[in-house]
Amino acid sequence: MQGQSGVTRVAAGASYHVPALVEEVVGLLRCRPGGVYVDCTVGTGGHTEQLLCRCPAVEVVIGLDVDEDALALARERLRRHGRQARLLRRSFEEVEAAVRGCGYCGVDGVLYDLGVSSLQLDTPERGFSIRHDGPLDMRMSREGELTAAAIVNGSSEHELEAMLRVCGEVRWARRIARAIVQARQERPFETTRRLAEVVTGAIPARYRPTRIHPATRTFLALRIAVNRELEALSGSLRGALALLRPGGRLCVISYHSLEDRVVKEFFRENARAQVGVGAAQMKIITRKPVTPTPEERRTNARARSAKLRVGERL
Repeated sequence: MQGQSGVTRVAAGASYHVPALVEEVVGLLRCRPGGVYVDCTVGTGGHTEQLLCRCPAVEVVIGLDVDEDALALARERLRRHGRQARLLRRSFEEVEAAVRGCGYCGVDGVLYDLGVSSLQLDTPERGFSIRHDGPLDMRMSREGELTAAAIVNGSSEHELEAMLRVCGEVRWARRIARAIVQARQERPFETTRRLAEVVTGAIPARYRPTRIHPATRTFLALRIAVNRELEALSGSLRGALALLRPGGRLCVISYHSLEDRVVKEFFRENARAQVGVGAAQMKIITRKPVTPTPEERRTNARARSAKLRVGERL
């Protein structure tokens, strides 16, 4: 699982994800010789490749991802770095166990590039894209049991409405939930195109957004629900902070307000001294999130909404 950045085509026809905010991440993560770093959302290896190229004396970058397709590309991309790139098919929710399983008790930096990757968006059979018809899947890991189709076809109207409000902050959640329930009585939902059409039809025409597809937030809500993204992120951030050595940095790139809110609140809570507990555990390096430059927004459209927050372990 990796952020919404662009794609670079490679000779074999595969798609390499173009990472967002590379210069900013490299500068703020402050890699040092002999350091141990974790890329919790390694995807096709874009950020890890840049870290290893620009900081060749680091001991290792441990890369985690649940998407085997992305990991296959990352292994090829990072092959020349040998043992400095250690890639594992693990959820970032398991970051503590993964790092300790590699023989390390602490790390010098942790990076997250959240959201869905270009590889996933541009593969219709994964079911993430609104614009390409495909099965209603949306699983980051193909080993997961819950799919978007299961939620859409099996949840009550009330459950659908609650999911849309909580996971996507969908304004027309009640109307959309009702429309979905009515449409599935005719036949179950199987494809992304049909769901997008039903959602669009449920929104009054004059209120349909023009800059994004009307079903964008509904698809976002489903993806978050299928992959438990917000719960997993909260647990993972706690594990990452526990692993960080003093002076180590936590860098998180988010792409929508729900993710960013989780990260911002985590930083605030741990940068504040707790009454009766002790001193703050981290300091906030970026008082305001770092965003892409105008040039990056022009050349990498999917990075437009990226926000980078950085904290340092005390």
